[in-house]
Amino acid sequence: MSKIINMKNQPDPGQCVVTAAEACQALGISRDTLYAYVSRGLLRAAAHPGDARRSLYDHRDVRALAERKDRGRSRRAVAESTINWGEPVLTSRITRIADGRYFYRGRDAVSFAAEATLEDALARLAEVQPRAPVRLPSGWQCPAHTLPFNRVLAMLAGEAAAGRTGDGRPRAAQLIRQAAFAAAGRAASQTGRPVHEILATAWSNDPAAAAAVRQALVLSADHELNASAYAARVAASAGASLPASLLAGISTLSGTRHGGMTSRCRDWVAAMGDAAEADLGPELGDAATPPPGFGHPLYPDGDPRALALLRLFPKAERWHRLAAAVQAQTGHHPTIDFGLALVERQLHLPDGAGMAIFAVGRMAGWTAHIFEQRRSGQLIRPRAAVEA
Repeated sequence: MSKIINMKNQPDPGQCVVTAAEACQALGISRDTLYAYVSRGLLRAAAHPGDARRSLYDHRDVRALAERKDRGRSRRAVAESTINWGEPVLTSRITRIADGRYFYRGRDAVSFAAEATLEDALARLAEVQPRAPVRLPSGWQCPAHTLPFNRVLAMLAGEAAAGRTGDGRPRAAQLIRQAAFAAAGRAASQTGRPVHEILATAWSNDPAAAAAVRQALVLSADHELNASAYAARVAASAGASLPASLLAGISTLSGTRHGGMTSRCRDWVAAMGDAAEADLGPELGDAATPPPGFGHPLYPDGDPRALALLRLFPKAERWHRLAAAVQAQTGHHPTIDFGLALVERQLHLPDGAGMAIFAVGRMAGWTAHIFEQRRSGQLIRPRAAVEA
């Protein structure tokens, strides 16, 4: 792969590509095998800008295939490759990530979020039709914690400890509604208002808040087999209740390398102050260590969730300039964490609101994963490779 061409006006702008001969040489394969990889979706191809009869191939896919080949295909090598952004480990029909986009049961998630509510996302992802209005349990009280995320966490812990029986499907929409009131910090209304209005009314007087919160919730609803979804599935596979399985998910989301990255990103932007981007230097990071909220392994050309949220605030010039400066210096694009931090700050929401939006929205996806895992009837129980 000595010669790398920067393609322009192709499906993936800025993508680095190699020729067929270079790809075959790097992989040690024939042209027929190369074409087979393309047909199986293992290697992305695009028309050569100067010769329509030829194709060019994504160098990242070539590199990934080469690394996989070097690892070998032993059971241990395959198992180890699933741990860190590796090969698929479970079969799921909920969300698919491909070619810089992600899809909720076949529907482009960004276009879906432009018009859908979180209730719509729950219906699509978990195939649960909310009954309207979904009311809170009699005597329900909001947990007494300062941060919205912590109130949601405490609410789910209480529900898990209550030990209610049943599969939880009839209560799925109610639990998300309880989470919304917990995040909002009050249960002032028992009406059938959608989740985004519950949060926006409690947190902001900005008329633009409801639409932005709605879109952020739906964009956050699921993202394939991430750490928190996997944790929720493990709990569900062991027979844990719906609230207990959701608790496993939100506990994992609380980590600083998952949902907690949202608050880290917000604090980083605040620490940048009003300095000009050209003066920030090391604070912008480098390719190996970008700032919090930048660089997603599944989206080397940009996280579509972050892009959608950035488009909601075209006048947030400081945020747009910072994103451009980091991308120019490190090659990394903003992630959803950057987008949620932007929503929190631009709408003047309470501290931690961005992370709470992440949690409440992701409950729809966790619910879908929990029900799908239950239907499989399988207990998730990997084996450990013991070091000598």
